[in-house]
Amino acid sequence: MLAQIVTSLFNQDFFKVPYWAIWLQTSLFILVLAYIAFLLPGLSWQKAWFVSVGLTMILGLIYLNLLNQSVLVQLMPVILLIPCGHLSLQAKRAIVAYQDVFRSHPDAVESNRLLGLAFQGQGQLDLAFEKFRLCPPNDTILGLLYNLALDYKQKRQFRRARAVYRFMMSHNPNFRDISLRLEQLRYLKQPKFPPGNLKDWLQIDSNEKPILGRYRIEKTLGKGAMGVVYLGQDTKLNRLVAIKTLPLSQEFEAEELQEATIRFFREAEAAGRLTHSSIISIYEAGEEQDLAYISMEFFKGGNLVAYTVPNNLLPIFQVIDIIEQAAKALDYAHRQGVVHRDIKPANIMYNQVTGQIKMTDFGIAYITDSNKTRTGIILGTPSYMSPEQLAGKPVDGRTDLFSLGVMLYKLLTGVLPFQADSLTTLMFKITNESPLDITTVRADVPLCLKRVVEVALQKEVNKRYQSGAEFACALHDCQTNGEI
Repeated sequence: MLAQIVTSLFNQDFFKVPYWAIWLQTSLFILVLAYIAFLLPGLSWQKAWFVSVGLTMILGLIYLNLLNQSVLVQLMPVILLIPCGHLSLQAKRAIVAYQDVFRSHPDAVESNRLLGLAFQGQGQLDLAFEKFRLCPPNDTILGLLYNLALDYKQKRQFRRARAVYRFMMSHNPNFRDISLRLEQLRYLKQPKFPPGNLKDWLQIDSNEKPILGRYRIEKTLGKGAMGVVYLGQDTKLNRLVAIKTLPLSQEFEAEELQEATIRFFREAEAAGRLTHSSIISIYEAGEEQDLAYISMEFFKGGNLVAYTVPNNLLPIFQVIDIIEQAAKALDYAHRQGVVHRDIKPANIMYNQVTGQIKMTDFGIAYITDSNKTRTGIILGTPSYMSPEQLAGKPVDGRTDLFSLGVMLYKLLTGVLPFQADSLTTLMFKITNESPLDITTVRADVPLCLKRVVEVALQKEVNKRYQSGAEFACALHDCQTNGEI
């Protein structure tokens, strides 16, 4: 072999790699890629086979001819790319054909259609679009897609609405007025939530009302501790609901966003466990475009704040009835392992016509299950806090009963039992000083009711009422002993 190599070198009988070899390799590689990517998918099976074989033979002849001229150009990778691309495309076509046959089966079509409608009814429009696209694009399915695009538009998700219209146009560009609607959507931009609240985004107009999840926003009801509350219409069950919202990305910094989200959904977790006639029912919690929301029972009536001023106090028997209802509701919640931690007039809804109350805003409710941390955190309204809550100590249901006692004092007199010019002084008074004798503020308060207030406002938790049922029983006895 060594002799043969030496002889070939002397006779200059060897392969040469010309300077233009790399340019030829690159050019042919680009041409073959363009053929596989653009031309081959549009050919029928027979034509694709014929063209691929012909192109392979032509490149093979070019390669052999160059070798005969002792010119070495590395064309084998390019030549092998043609049959590999052809076989890959045919395999893809076979898989797609199999999937189309499976999806076109009547049972599969009906299943995907029903799933799409179910997802759309729940406000999960992306999943609905995915299921509708698996159905044959006949007029029925296109009609469903048309309604889906309208839902996207109502939710101000214009980019997704455009995607639905473009999908429809790829199958039937003359279906209804999709061309006009697609043109209109090109001038609309994705909404950005304004700082502070959603008033601008949820602006009600005469034509279309915005959609949040599966709820159509009707009007603003008020601003709660954690966000704006809206009146909504459940489009699936056709009922009015109250929707509490919080634009998380606007209200919290990035490092606080996760904690805020957890806290917001803790409200739904806590209150969702409670089913009581005096507690607002929670229906659903969700999140959309960094906007968390909770839908809950819509209760006609206002909070008790209006009845805590001296010139608008309720009769004593009505105050007792309200606090008794609240005590029973808290007793139920505490037995479920939920501590409210923010009992105050603003969180008690009251219908004066029916005399019914509804406790709301378990936004800082604390789950006292055994697997949860029990480290105390100062959350809530300081004037209504218990001494142990202000001290950051572990709390249980008895801290709510202290706050309920403060609220009872406020509803009876129009003033707070502990008042100060600064938060530090207020905390000191709540922790160390006794409240002002309620009969010196309002002389007609019965002695039995005075004793109830004194027990509820005891500094030591063991000296207070130990349950809401005990608190409610004391109020009931006060009504039945003839003093009121």
